[in-house]
Amino acid sequence: MIGTLGSVVLDSRDPKALAAFYAEVLGGTITSEDDGSWVDLENEGRHNLSFQLAPDLIPTVWPDPERPQQFHLDIAVERAQMEAAEKRVLDLGAKLLEGDGDGARNWRVYADPEGHPFCLCAC
Repeated sequence: MIGTLGSVVLDSRDPKALAAFYAEVLGGTITSEDDGSWVDLENEGRHNLSFQLAPDLIPTVWPDPERPQQFHLDIAVERAQMEAAEKRVLDLGAKLLEGDGDGARNWRVYADPEGHPFCLCAC
């Protein structure tokens, strides 16, 4: 082993706002440098998310191989809470990209307010 994962970093046009979105979804504490170009979402005992200023960010288009997702976050949710979790992330500004209309799949795909894809996954 060379090292340990310190944080997953997402580019953002507004790092503070995107950190606030994920703080509502995942919990944690937001810390920021004075200029707001780097913001951390710290989750004690779990992996952290960080957000760096990228004013020219071009969001992913789902699904479009010309502008692929590169990576995404899987957020585990209790199966019985999927509907409530979906309502909450949509209320926070997420956009549904691919649903589970027939209930056959255990996941749903969303875009966060800046267009990064993430999934709610039933556990």
